[in-house]
Amino acid sequence: MKILISGTANGIGEAIKNIYLSNHHEVYGIDVIKQNKEDNFYPFLSDITDINSLESISEQFKKQNIIFDIIINVAGIHKMSSFVEGDFSNIKKVIDVNLIGTIAFNFVFHKFLAKDGKIVIITSEVANMDPMPFNGLYNVSKTGLDCYAQSLRQELNLLNQKVVTFRPGSIETKLSANSIPDTEKLANETILYKKEGRKFANIVKKFIGKPLPVKKLANKIYKVSSKKNPKYIYKIHRSAGLVLLNMLPKRVQCFIIKSLLK
Repeated sequence: MKILISGTANGIGEAIKNIYLSNHHEVYGIDVIKQNKEDNFYPFLSDITDINSLESISEQFKKQNIIFDIIINVAGIHKMSSFVEGDFSNIKKVIDVNLIGTIAFNFVFHKFLAKDGKIVIITSEVANMDPMPFNGLYNVSKTGLDCYAQSLRQELNLLNQKVVTFRPGSIETKLSANSIPDTEKLANETILYKKEGRKFANIVKKFIGKPLPVKKLANKIYKVSSKKNPKYIYKIHRSAGLVLLNMLPKRVQCFIIKSLLK
């Protein structure tokens, strides 16, 4: 099989790349970080938010008559942010990469997807949950991405192509490891939420839980993508605390969070 993956330089994307290569498939990887050519691995340098750069890669695929069996969307970023203070460029960047970039990626490369091909989109366990304060930006981007995946699923279903969504919880990657320093940074820089920001940082440290090894997620994605008729949505390593909190009425959720942070 031929596989196209965004975000193969590290983390989840690199782990997925490696498992496909170990099973003798051809992998084409796109990332903002320069990668080295390997046996059956063809790296391309591009920002997924730069559609002109993606189109340039598209021309190379066209010349080679490449057809992909699976397109896997992994590239994404995480930043803690307030919606009413701080650096607005952070807000824009998260939305641009996590949502707009993924839409652009599939918009450009769908023409190379096999007639019975699959598109895999990795969102997050928080995609269908009510946001926590200061992590809402990530929720917004992933909820939007999850909605996009469903919309794309409806369209490609008419073409007999499949869209599979993965909603993983905390995964053992640099992105996950950076969530605590990002929370502490927000707590140190905020003006409006000095007390609340520090308490939130302490709560994140206590309740973040043990991340799932990235190879386990990669193995699951590999097995699912090889199925003829996979499920539409897979939920993996969910946080029991977040699940329970989201079972409560919104007014109760707000009361609990305010009580904890005040």
